[in-house]
Amino acid sequence: MSKPHSQRRNLMREQLAHDAARLIAEDGIVDFAFAKRKAARQMGASDTQHLPSNQEVGEALHSYRALFQHESHPAILFQLREEALATMRLLAEFRPYLTGSVLSGAAGERSDINLMLFSDDSKAVLLFLLKNNLEFEDGEWRVRLGGHEENVPSYTLTGEFGTRIHIVVLPENARHSGGRHPERHADIAAVEAMLAS
Repeated sequence: MSKPHSQRRNLMREQLAHDAARLIAEDGIVDFAFAKRKAARQMGASDTQHLPSNQEVGEALHSYRALFQHESHPAILFQLREEALATMRLLAEFRPYLTGSVLSGAAGERSDINLMLFSDDSKAVLLFLLKNNLEFEDGEWRVRLGGHEENVPSYTLTGEFGTRIHIVVLPENARHSGGRHPERHADIAAVEAMLAS
């Protein structure tokens, strides 16, 4: 591939990442794939095979928020993390981890909170929610565990401020699989430390 063509492609990916980030930040789009496709359509490049990665969009989103939303965004993020922590404390017996955009800092006003819980008893979380009279929607989530795809229970709660809180219940051994990365998974203590700093 010629160098000018390669540079053009990289510039296009970068532009698409920034346009997708702007759509997420301004229009409240929460689906990165949708934002990338919409940005490509707006650029007249809907057939491109060179969409940016979610990581590239995430980095562009951090830059965008730092530049254009530096006054409003920290308060929104703080509120989302506080709400996540309150839910994590409520579900503490299932050793919750915060994941996704609320942890990474990319979340905006309309973002959802994503939590992972651990239990070998697939009904334990359901019974806990029922016992505590919490309103929820139940479903399933497809995850990769031990090298193969599996369906695991998921529940969606609505938080105090209308925020949707998605909970995925994984088997206990998934907690010990070595797959916890501090930048992508935070337990109660880590979220407390984040809010205190």
